[in-house]
Amino acid sequence: MPDTTTIDLGPQARLVARLASGVPDAALADPTPCPQYRVRELLAHLAGLAVAFRDAARKDLGPTTDTPPGTGAPSLPADWREELPRVLTELAEAWREPAARTGMTRAGGVDLPGEIALAVAADELVVHGWDLARATGQGYAPDDAALRVAHAFLRQAAEDGDRGGGAFGTVVPVPEDAPLIDRTIGLSGRDPRWTAAPPP
Repeated sequence: MPDTTTIDLGPQARLVARLASGVPDAALADPTPCPQYRVRELLAHLAGLAVAFRDAARKDLGPTTDTPPGTGAPSLPADWREELPRVLTELAEAWREPAARTGMTRAGGVDLPGEIALAVAADELVVHGWDLARATGQGYAPDDAALRVAHAFLRQAAEDGDRGGGAFGTVVPVPEDAPLIDRTIGLSGRDPRWTAAPPP
């Protein structure tokens, strides 16, 4: 299990918020490395997971923590440019509370220990931050602590998998000497070489 004892989600949450602020309206319909999501749906997913894992940290269990991922296409709220940075900040603040990392909680309709939920939240921010950066042509240098937690979580998921895959899809082989972000993305079932197709 990844070590989450000292991780602060704040730096990675702020990075995702900065990436989101760099998305022009014209890019909302563009593809992303997530085949089922365009940029619009990816942003909506980020907003939804920020709320879900914020509430998981607070042990405020209910509709936001009980809904499995992939339940319908996420809808991007009209005020997402204000809403997404706000809920990302609240997510990071909620996980700074020591009580968030102890005991059981729930996210995506799954009951799990708080420390595991924190690892999942870090993974989501790292991988979907990469998705957003690649889809919108922005540079990406994830927070090192969050990246290491995400890599450890995905590696464990791949080792525990019974279908040759990881937590989010079949692992894409990446050389062991590749940068940690590339190895992490490969473990997530994505090709780290993914780029948006050039316009015709």
